[in-house]
Parts: sequence; C-alpha cells; structure tokens
Amino acid sequence: MSKPARNTRRRFWFDPRFAIGLALVVAAVGGVYLIVSASDQTTAVFTARSALAVGDRVEAADLVPTQVRLGGTGDLYVTPDRLPDDGLVVTRTIAAGELVPASAVGRTTGTEVTSVVVELTSGLAANIGPGSVVDVWSARKTDPNTFGPPTVLVDQAAVVRLVEPTGLVAGGGIRTLEILVPKDAVAAVLESIANRDAIAVVPVNEPLEQ
Repeated sequence: MSKPARNTRRRFWFDPRFAIGLALVVAAVGGVYLIVSASDQTTAVFTARSALAVGDRVEAADLVPTQVRLGGTGDLYVTPDRLPDDGLVVTRTIAAGELVPASAVGRTTGTEVTSVVVELTSGLAANIGPGSVVDVWSARKTDPNTFGPPTVLVDQAAVVRLVEPTGLVAGGGIRTLEILVPKDAVAAVLESIANRDAIAVVPVNEPLEQ
C-alpha cells in the first residue's frame, strides 16, 4: 500500500507578544507624528509695522500678519480675526516688529483709560519718556506756601508724550506730561490740578539697555 501524502504546509504560528510589540511600535510612530505635526503648526498674529506709542490708534495698515509658532499661547496676542473694524488703541508702548500683545491694546470705544495733561512741580527724571509707566504723586496745597504729605494720586499711569516748554519757560526743562489714567481717576487728577497741588511722577520701571 502506498503511504498517504504528507502535508508539507507549515502551520501558521501566532505569538501574542509579537502583536503587542507591533502595536507599541505603531503607537510610538503615530505619537511622534502627532507631536511633530502639532509643533509645526503656525498661527497668524500681528506684529507692529513701526513703533506704536501709548494712545496711538491702530488699524490693519499699521500691522503685519506674521506666521509664528505659539503653541497654546495664541490667545495672548492680537490675531486678524480679533482686530475690530474701527481699530484699537495702544495702552502700552509696542516696539517695531514686536508681536502685538492683547494686553497692550484696547477697543476705541469703551476704553477704560483717557489722557490728561499734568504740570509737574518738580523736574522730570531723565529716564522718563513716551511709553514709560509712572506713579503720579501729589501733595495737597493747604495754604499758599504749605502742602500736606504726598500720596499716590494715580499708580502705573502711561506717559503719552512730553510737552515741550515754550516762551519764557522754555529754558526750565520739561515739566508737563500727557499721561493715560483710568477714567475713574480723572476727577481726582483734575481736582488736584485745580487746587494747584504739588504734582510729581516717579518711574515704575525702566527698560533694559539695548
């Protein structure tokens, strides 16, 4: 009798450890891909075309859309879809080419600050200029030659501009400033000016040297 033909086909051998290892490799590759893809995503935000001073009104023509990688910090900056049709008002000095922080601008309507011109009793520090942040101090005038103790009238007011002296006082140095103050502090500032109180400003911060 002839022997039955032997089945020469090999049985398929499946090792669960192989499947687990393959799944881990695929997951690792997919995770790396997602991380790289996320880090490569850019967001369009505005940079300042030129230096912007406190109080400037900013429109689209003053800004340059720039693609940058911000990760999860995109909400901290002004993007094209956040720019109102009537523009924005600068509340903190922005350098040319700087990303425009959302905290450095405000809407033209409903802005919580307004500009006031104050005349100082004392001289102006050399490091104070447009964009500086200052505390405004005042000493109440009680008699023609008597003043009370100084107190902070407005804290962290932004300097808009220095008013150059003219006429007979031109040689006395700058003693008049235009500053941005909160609207709820305007009445106190105007009262101090009308009372001829002694007013001085003290810088809060000083920029790093270039």
